[in-house]
Amino acid sequence: MRAIILFDSKTAGGSTEQLIDSIGLELAKTGAYVEKAKCKTTGDYNFVKDFDVVIMGAPIYYLLVSSQLLGALIQSNLKSYLADKKVALFLTCGSPELMANLLYLPQLKMNLIGNKVLVEKIFSPQQLSDASTIESFIHELNEAYNIENQ
Repeated sequence: MRAIILFDSKTAGGSTEQLIDSIGLELAKTGAYVEKAKCKTTGDYNFVKDFDVVIMGAPIYYLLVSSQLLGALIQSNLKSYLADKKVALFLTCGSPELMANLLYLPQLKMNLIGNKVLVEKIFSPQQLSDASTIESFIHELNEAYNIENQ
């Protein structure tokens, strides 16, 4: 598997970026090739075509998915390069999981109609550095990817 993690984070080296690094390392342990790229609203995303799976993640700020990731889906060529790609989603937020699933994940998913979402996860602040939660996310991702490719 070749995976790219597209993310947004307001602070370099902050908790979301540390989670992304942990996800990447855990996925690499399974034999996957992993890269990460920080989203820009008007970036060029033609490199996405070189990957089997696109993992997208961002924190929630003021009830919205962080602007650079959401903006990339709306304003750049990212959506066109996501066509027929398998996608995994995660968000970091302090809201209850039910609220996050109802309010925040749909902000991303409405821009991914036609994509196969393999797995989605809301990471609470307590789970950002929890190895077993990260391992579980990667395990679910790998299982879903393998099922899709049989």
